[in-house]
Amino acid sequence: MSQSTRVAVAELETLVAGSMMSANVSEANAAAIARALVLAEIDGLKGHGLSRIDSYCEQARTGKADGHADPVISRTKPGSLMIDVRHGFAYQALEQATEILPGMARECGIAAAGLVRSHHAGALGQAAERLATSGMLALMFANTPHAMTAWGGRRPLFGTNPVAFAAPRRNAFPVVVDLALSEVARGKILSAAQKGEAIPEGWAKDADGNPTTDAKAALKGTLEPAGGAKGAALAFMVEVLAASLVGANQSFEASSFFDGEGKPPAVGQFIIAIDPGAFAGSDAFADRMEKLAAAIDDGSGARLPGSRKPHLRAAAARDGVPVGDDLLAKLKPAS
Repeated sequence: MSQSTRVAVAELETLVAGSMMSANVSEANAAAIARALVLAEIDGLKGHGLSRIDSYCEQARTGKADGHADPVISRTKPGSLMIDVRHGFAYQALEQATEILPGMARECGIAAAGLVRSHHAGALGQAAERLATSGMLALMFANTPHAMTAWGGRRPLFGTNPVAFAAPRRNAFPVVVDLALSEVARGKILSAAQKGEAIPEGWAKDADGNPTTDAKAALKGTLEPAGGAKGAALAFMVEVLAASLVGANQSFEASSFFDGEGKPPAVGQFIIAIDPGAFAGSDAFADRMEKLAAAIDDGSGARLPGSRKPHLRAAAARDGVPVGDDLLAKLKPAS
């Protein structure tokens, strides 16, 4: 088993950014990628963390993802943005969207951004959390390359099609929900395949439609929808919002996020920011939100979604982030 070394958060971000820049990624894009991957690693979302570095670098080198593309933002109506990611990495566009949307939502009550010609959006909860930190309720939807069948079918049509939600709290960390609509995020299977580990039964089928615990076989097959037919129906809804609505590739048209082969995936994302002040009012919302949070977090063992994040981040800031020595040896500081 590989040993690991704890690396300070800022140093790890520098190493990840340097590795991306060595693969023909601009400094601005590399820095945004590094912030997203390191935070996902800290939050325990390893399928969206450091395990993505090799595939991102490969795609940048082959040009499947344009590491020098800067997003182009257009305000199409008072409450709507369209962001052309231009076949680049999504993280710069996501950061910019979450900076702009709160002001628009305060003006209009609700504001939304559609991202087109985009790429892997990582842990969607990060963008939703940033909006909640600005006082907004947030929803985010993303379609991803085909990995899951429509209910009753055999052909993979939908991606894992994740969704995220975040709500601000009064003097507390936001509530953050982030989940894939497959039984498990594909990134977890990628991480298991890289480590040579088996996956649990019920996560996936192989290319012949048979249930499998082999992670590599699962990557060539299909994922099971969370909640059966209900999960497949929700994946359809995300497909409409994140792809059809914004003009992005449908999941079955998108190439893989995991290798440098083929055309850019050109998927889409859709983000909604809601100003509580436009409805019951910010104070009334905060009062109701705190009453709900207290009812859940009453000492009986239930916990609010995302409540572990502040503790994980505090531990990382204090002790550093454990990084496998094999991976650490490959990371490169920015030159």
